Amino acid sequence: MRKALSLFLMAVLFVGLLSACGPKRDAEQPKQTNNGTEEAKKPEKLVVWVNDDEKQKQALKDIFQKYTEKTGIKIEMVAVNMLDQTKKLALDGPAGKGPDVFYQPHDRIGDIVLQGLADPVDLGDAKDEYSETAVNAVTYDGQTYGVPAVVETYGVFYNKNLVPEAPKTMDELMKIAKEKTNAAKDQYGFLMEATNFYFVYPFFAGYGGYVFKNENGKYDTSDIGLANDGAVKGAELVQSWFKNGYIPKEITGDIMNGLFTKGNVAVAITGPWNIASYKEALGDKLATAPLPVLDNGEHPKSFVGAKTWMLSAYSKNKEWAVDFMKFVTNEENSLHYYEVAGEMPANEKALTNEKITNDPLIAGFAEQIQYGEPMPNVPEMSQVWEPMGNALQFIAKGDNPKAVLSEAVKTIQDKIAASGAGK
Repeated sequence: MRKALSLFLMAVLFVGLLSACGPKRDAEQPKQTNNGTEEAKKPEKLVVWVNDDEKQKQALKDIFQKYTEKTGIKIEMVAVNMLDQTKKLALDGPAGKGPDVFYQPHDRIGDIVLQGLADPVDLGDAKDEYSETAVNAVTYDGQTYGVPAVVETYGVFYNKNLVPEAPKTMDELMKIAKEKTNAAKDQYGFLMEATNFYFVYPFFAGYGGYVFKNENGKYDTSDIGLANDGAVKGAELVQSWFKNGYIPKEITGDIMNGLFTKGNVAVAITGPWNIASYKEALGDKLATAPLPVLDNGEHPKSFVGAKTWMLSAYSKNKEWAVDFMKFVTNEENSLHYYEVAGEMPANEKALTNEKITNDPLIAGFAEQIQYGEPMPNVPEMSQVWEPMGNALQFIAKGDNPKAVLSEAVKTIQDKIAASGAGK
């Protein structure tokens, strides 16, 4: 009996010691259970690399301050051009001088992951807060590498002095091109950089073309769809614009922008980065719209770019870094960023907020996001641009689209093999 009582008392004492030594919840630990920070020690600060842009920094300073007020964590904001961040992180990260969070265009994710610079992010329940296109953009090899912040694509600008309404179909656009083009007077119904694959891709994709086959967030870079029947049909459409004299063969972005701001172009296909200069030139006669529907009833699938916050593989505060990224990109903060920095949010509720949908110069691009698809974020994408740019030059001059595209795909395959990628 005494032995049993002794054993019982020892057990009670042991449990008491375990409780005393175990983790305690204090004011420094968040009460949330769904953001991954419940058991993580709260750091004094997070180091965040932001793009070195004045409007962006102004917007983020406000948002970062709100996060500090909410959590008590100071945010050390370091401005580094986003195109220079990965090179700097590769040096600073191993030395313990890098950031917890950095900021990148989504199409660099493949290279970043291969270098081991970023860790995947579990969006959890927050995944549904972002547009599907934005989430797909930051998905690489089936895993999510980042919390998307902004999205962008291109669409239609039109001059209401020349056309009262945007063309809704390709047939309507071609009618405008035919009626409003007088090349001798530098007057055009329709212009775009039609030898730039970035802008031409939606007319391939709308008919069934694709760069790399994508299934469940994974690209098969051995399956290139840029010479299939859909891509050829798209190329034939593009070629007709040159053949009919609607677009000059020497077209460049500078030429198009100069003519549009002079009031010599009815419709131009380009991106929201031109809003400021176009608005200054045309005032309230400027409007935007999504790309016109093709003759098969499909919307052209423009490339969608995303800029994303990424989690440094060297961060020692990963749970709180993810919490921070989600906070920065919530609906309220995304709208503030849009109002100050002027970039469209990846947050779905913010993107469909009336502040954006009622903005006549943003609404067209926001709608086109729905029809677009993310630019592939695999390293092999870098081997696509030059061959396709060359192919479009030949197509503009009248060469056979099928033959030209087949040769371009062969060149892309050879370049991928020579680079050692795709293995």
